[in-house]
Amino acid sequence: QCDWSSDVCSSDLNQSRIKQSIQSLQIEDHWEKIMGPTISKYTDKIEIRKNTLFIYTTVAPLKNELVFQKTLIAERINESIGEEIVKEVVIV
Repeated sequence: QCDWSSDVCSSDLNQSRIKQSIQSLQIEDHWEKIMGPTISKYTDKIEIRKNTLFIYTTVAPLKNELVFQKTLIAERINESIGEEIVKEVVIV
């Protein structure tokens, strides 16, 4: 168990947040190459939290298409980054 006031836990938490931010940026950098220019254009935001990739879009047909490609999206991103960071995909 961790005493959240300790420097060690605070440092671990900050490192985890920083790592997630870096991973989100890496995914954004690769997004167009991975998914293509059309999907990239209509994606509002991408973020990763605890191995879950959140893809935000307001375009209903794109949401439907992405729902059917969740497994493929995770595989492509993990392959592109070279690490299994995405275990689940959520379309928002």
